[in-house]
Amino acid sequence: MSNKLQPIKLDSYRPLREAVCETLRDAIRKGILEPGERLMEVQLAEELGISRTPVREAIRKLEQEGYVIMMPRRGTYVSDVSVRDVKEIFEIRSALESLSTGLAARRIEPEELETLQSFLTEIEGYMEQGDIEKIVETDVAFHGLLYRVSRNERLVGIIENLKEQLARFRTLSMSYPGRLQETLDEHRDMVEAIADGDVSGAREAAERHMERAEETLLKAMRKRK
Repeated sequence: MSNKLQPIKLDSYRPLREAVCETLRDAIRKGILEPGERLMEVQLAEELGISRTPVREAIRKLEQEGYVIMMPRRGTYVSDVSVRDVKEIFEIRSALESLSTGLAARRIEPEELETLQSFLTEIEGYMEQGDIEKIVETDVAFHGLLYRVSRNERLVGIIENLKEQLARFRTLSMSYPGRLQETLDEHRDMVEAIADGDVSGAREAAERHMERAEETLLKAMRKRK
């Protein structure tokens, strides 16, 4: 690891540890910091132009999120994600996404439904433009609102944590041939069931979405090797 990161621009409205965490998280997602790469607190602090304390705090948070692994007497490394990891995460996410979407069908407000539908329209527009970055960004917003509509904060927290563990693969998965249109169609199925107040249908649509998302990610990971 050598001079891969740019100095952090200090923001008085945001704690430094959060800025450091976001910077390192983003670097891992983009592959700037690669799986298996050792993270040295002193070197990271020098590159970011800050002290070691916020770097240490950020690394601890990233360990909780699954981005890094701290090995006693060996150091801290960017974690790799195995096929088994993906399957285990999706096994849990499928159940929780199903629950969340079913709750949304019961609890969503009209204006929230309109916003969900508007996200789908935006995604379709970005697909026509070929703007994968905006597609991913809007997809994250879509799911974020869908979780909040469940009106269950603990559930939201657990799902978001699981999502973070695979966040570095979002673009890889979305870029897989045919996946964007499939995802849009799956999202529409979910929103239609929610709009109809069809709890069972909403849950089934969410489960299908997770199943296909897992299949696509595993294919993309194998293809990348």
